[in-house]
Amino acid sequence: MLVQRQYRFERQSRVRLSINAAIIPGFSSGNPIPDMSQSSDLIQSAQRTIRFEIEAVEGLLAHIDADFVRACEMILACKGRVVVVGMGKSGHIGNKIAATLASTGTTAFFVHPAEASHGDMGMITRDDIILALSNSGSTSEIVTLLPLIKRLGIKLISMTGNPDSPLAKAAEVNLDARVAQEACPLNLAPTSSTTAALVLGDALAIALLEARGFTAEDFAFSHPGGALGRRLLLKVENVMHAGDELPRVQRGTLLKEALMEMTRKGLGMTVIVEADGRLAGIFTDGDLRRTLDRSIDLHTAKIEDVMTPHGKTARADMLAAEALKIMEDHKINALVVVDKQDHPVGALNMHDLLRAGVM
Repeated sequence: MLVQRQYRFERQSRVRLSINAAIIPGFSSGNPIPDMSQSSDLIQSAQRTIRFEIEAVEGLLAHIDADFVRACEMILACKGRVVVVGMGKSGHIGNKIAATLASTGTTAFFVHPAEASHGDMGMITRDDIILALSNSGSTSEIVTLLPLIKRLGIKLISMTGNPDSPLAKAAEVNLDARVAQEACPLNLAPTSSTTAALVLGDALAIALLEARGFTAEDFAFSHPGGALGRRLLLKVENVMHAGDELPRVQRGTLLKEALMEMTRKGLGMTVIVEADGRLAGIFTDGDLRRTLDRSIDLHTAKIEDVMTPHGKTARADMLAAEALKIMEDHKINALVVVDKQDHPVGALNMHDLLRAGVM
C-alpha cells in the first residue's frame, strides 16, 4: 500500500511538471522559478500594454467635440435618469460609469440589456436617457432594444468604437471611443477599448459635475458613509454631550467638588457658569496638572481660582470638522458648546471626534 501511494505521488508530480513546462516558457523540473529572460519578457509585455492604453486615452482628445457637448446638453436637460446599458466587458465599464454619474450629481443606474428584453425595460421611462456602450456598435442584445427605444421616444446616446455601426446611427449622438488597436496581442480581448470607454465616461461625468456646480457638500450627501461624508455632514450637535451628560458647576464651587463632577461625567473637564447661566470658564485635566504645580490647597480652593476664564467655544450647528480645527489650532482637547446667549449647552473632546470618524 505504501509503495502504491509513493507511486501515485511521483506520477502526480511528473504530471504537474509536464503541465507547467507546457504552459510556462522557461519552466523545467530543475528550474521552477522563471529565468531572467522570462522576467524581462513579462516586464516588456506589461509596459507594451500600458503604452497601448496610454495611446488609446490620448486618442480620445480628438473626439471631444460638438458631439460630446451635445451629449452633455441632453443629459443636463433630462428630466429623468441616465440609464446605462452594455454587454460583457462594456457592461462592466457601463456599471462603473453609472456609479460615477450617480455619485457626482447625475442620477443614473445600470440595466443589463439582456434582462431589459425580459422585463427590465419597464424600469426605463420616457423621461430617461439611455447611454449605450458597445465597442462594435452591433451588440445583438442592444440592437434588439433599438426599435422599442425609438417607439417609446427615449433619447439615446451611444458610446462606440464604430461611428458607422447600427447603434451609432440609431443614436441622437454618438461618443466616439474608437482605438487603433487593443493591447491584447491577438487584438481580440477588450483592453484598450474598455480603458478608453472608462475614461470617456469619467470625462462625461466630470463635465456634468462642473456644469451643475456640484460641490463637496453635494458629494458628501451621496457618500454619507465615507470619511468625506462624515467631515462635511456631521455637526457638533451630533457628537456633543448635552443635558445631564454635561459636567457643570457654578462659580464659587470648591475645587474638590468640581473634581467630583469631572469624575462623575468622565469627560476630563467641567464647565463653570455664572449665576445667570452664562459661561464663566472651563477646567480640564490640563488645568488640574498645572494646578498641582502651584501651592494651592485642593480642599479650600475655589474653581474660579484655577479655571481657564471663558475658553474656546463652538456652536451646536457648526460642522464637527470646524470644531476639530479649533482644537488643533489652539492645541486643546475639549470645547464648550454655547448658544447665542453664551449659555453652555454641551461639550465635546477629541475622543468624541475620533469615535465619530471625523479625524
